[in-house]
Amino acid sequence: MILYPDLYVNNVKEIEYEMLKQNNIKGLILDVDNTLLDYYKNMPEGIDIWCEKMKKKGIKFCIASNSNNKDKVNNVSKKLGIPYVFFAKKPLKGGLNKAAKLMELKNSEVAVVGDQIFTDVLGANRCKMFSILVDPINEKDMLVTIIKRPIENLIKKNYKKGDK
Repeated sequence: MILYPDLYVNNVKEIEYEMLKQNNIKGLILDVDNTLLDYYKNMPEGIDIWCEKMKKKGIKFCIASNSNNKDKVNNVSKKLGIPYVFFAKKPLKGGLNKAAKLMELKNSEVAVVGDQIFTDVLGANRCKMFSILVDPINEKDMLVTIIKRPIENLIKKNYKKGDK
């Protein structure tokens, strides 16, 4: 189903190189809000270290955020040393395809990592990219996301039960 992720983990640090390798994933497109940063723009400890370890193993990275706050996305980009696409308009394909091009990878070699089904997972699946859903870092969300969370939670519940 187009709303189900290929993989569901608690957070980005649970994404392991071996799993990526088994699925021929050479690059990760990362969401920002509630995936890399909480509502207050804090990055959980260890994400930068995880990112560096993955880079050393040859994994490429790019950020694709729906945020139109270029400074916020740029700050995360600088902290992690990776390129970015801001105002990506997920689940539309343009921003995700642009991120894949920045990494010089085919869509089939890319995984999209994010906390929202209706933007990150749906966008990845529409682009024929591997989709990885993570739990939101924090319960505090922007209004537009708060409205979608109950529906996403029902989809997650069915996914966990195996009702694909």
